[in-house]
Amino acid sequence: MCNNHIPLKINKNEGHDQEHKYWSRRSFLQALGIAGSGSMMLGSNMLSASAPSPLTAAIANAPTDAILILIRLSGGNDGLSTVIPIEQYDTYANARPNIYIPESKILKLTDEFGVPTYMNSLESMWGNGQFKAVHGVGYENQSLSHFTGSDIYANTDLTTTGFDGLNTGWMGRYFENIYPDYLVNPPAAPAAIQIGNFGSLVFQGEETNYAFVTSNINQLEEIAESGVQYSLDDSLFNNCMYGDQLKFLRGVANTTYEYSGLIHEAYERGQNQVEYQDNGFARQLALLARLIKGNLGTKVYMISMGGFDTHGNQPLAHERLMSNLSIAINNFYEDVAFTQQDDKVLSMTFSEFGRRIFENGSNGTDHGKAAPTLFFGSGLDGSAFVGEHPSLENPNGRGNLEYTTDFRDLYATVLAEWLCVPIPLVEQHLLGHPYAPINLGFNCSGVEFPDVAYSDEPPTIPTMPDDDLVAEDPTQELLDAIVHKPFYPTSSTPHIYLEMPFTAHVDIQLYNILGQNVGTVYNEIMAEGSAEINIRESMPNHLSTGKYIYRILVSDKKMSKSILVT
Repeated sequence: MCNNHIPLKINKNEGHDQEHKYWSRRSFLQALGIAGSGSMMLGSNMLSASAPSPLTAAIANAPTDAILILIRLSGGNDGLSTVIPIEQYDTYANARPNIYIPESKILKLTDEFGVPTYMNSLESMWGNGQFKAVHGVGYENQSLSHFTGSDIYANTDLTTTGFDGLNTGWMGRYFENIYPDYLVNPPAAPAAIQIGNFGSLVFQGEETNYAFVTSNINQLEEIAESGVQYSLDDSLFNNCMYGDQLKFLRGVANTTYEYSGLIHEAYERGQNQVEYQDNGFARQLALLARLIKGNLGTKVYMISMGGFDTHGNQPLAHERLMSNLSIAINNFYEDVAFTQQDDKVLSMTFSEFGRRIFENGSNGTDHGKAAPTLFFGSGLDGSAFVGEHPSLENPNGRGNLEYTTDFRDLYATVLAEWLCVPIPLVEQHLLGHPYAPINLGFNCSGVEFPDVAYSDEPPTIPTMPDDDLVAEDPTQELLDAIVHKPFYPTSSTPHIYLEMPFTAHVDIQLYNILGQNVGTVYNEIMAEGSAEINIRESMPNHLSTGKYIYRILVSDKKMSKSILVT
């Protein structure tokens, strides 16, 4: 059967309303897609990718060969079943009389802290200096909503409520800085790869999502093995009312998503040299290992594991989840060590919130606040428990742990010290959050870390060369002051609004969604001040209705945004 619609289990009379509920504002915008991050829904699967255009330059210009893997523990991971505070064990056990982990089943890694024995696959990583856990990660007035909590950890906007938060993510803002001309000149390899439905808010920028996204591991495995995303076998379309049209759309997708071929080539070059378990999480890491060993060139990956919303029957569920995670992580780092890349790959977990100290009446725990973040990799240069563990003695009125580490400080440390982003830009990417790094064992900026996670004195930030400072060059300041945006007057004719702080030559080119140049919108001297440029009047040829990208070139500054021609 041919199915090109979203599968929903609904009653006949509820169909229209339920479908609108299913399509959230963000999901709708992501599914719509724009060039450089084209997205389409075929069957129940969402695919989006950033295809390299003919203008593609060299491979990603990040200053290091460091790779980051973000591991989402979806549902809210229980921190007290992940890192057990041995010094507070009696309080912990009394709060959880039916679900606490017995002392005989605790793997003591230090005198103060341990992990459950079902996570014993991490023992060798601890001994090899490849495992750190940061205590009490959270933020002020933490949300206990799955949706809002997920958004805040993605966009770092603590004012987020419901769907009112910032629509860009911390990694999206990072990639915007690296690839300012991304829409018409994306990198030769995917900037990021994400396994999971829809493009995550983590990678969302102002105009595009920077991740190559597949719905599930099966889909990415098929792409890696075959180099195409959709089968074009005629037998799949014989009984479909719109078979010809669907086959055409699939062919277009396979043609335009050129990154699929690059992923396939890296997959063929790389080989797994360790046997992984046969579960979804292990398969994700096995495939990432193969792509990394095949030198794909992607800097950031995001994978996920669901099932952490453990309101009931938590002991068995959490044991299965964390056992699978521990074994797969250990196998992954053994695998990439064969090519001596284990010190180039940093992995970190995150979850939308933690869980409460006290068990509930269903042998589970309810939504809580602070929880540990786990880091893995040889680049950690030693294993440790970092920061101050929250006290179990004085929870708030609802039995929540109080956070002791701001999650944004972890993000900042990863950006500045692992990915080597200049500190002023780090603060900008994290919405002006002041830089307070945490010593995780790697140091790119040369900053002196405080002895603990927090210090009364700000860290010493080294003086950087002039070319690393933001907007020190007066010419660059003027270029950065250029304002541009698409807008649509009442006539619906698309215009470009451009605000120039000085007189200069301005070149505006228009590209279609395949990255092909369709013409020159403007190419002459523009005086200081503002201008409104009518795209249809400026183009000598007729433009079809659809989405385009304009690119503005002033001096050596390139700027681009998408625009809809109606």
